Amino acid sequence: MAGFIVDFVCHDKKLVVELDGGQHAEQKHKDDARTKAIEALGYHVVRYWNNDVLGNVEGVLTDLKIRMAED
Repeated sequence: MAGFIVDFVCHDKKLVVELDGGQHAEQKHKDDARTKAIEALGYHVVRYWNNDVLGNVEGVLTDLKIRMAED
């Protein structure tokens, strides 16, 4: 995927899900460039913080379902 390894991808929905740890707060410019490169392939990139996934998985799944229904 544009030379990147992604956390999760659904090719049918053209959706990439990235799970971000604390290091991503310090490398926002790299993540932004990565997102733009992936989106240039027609994919939508959704990012969730690891602590949100671990502490509120139901909320993350609900958000993901809403995003997938919008497409």
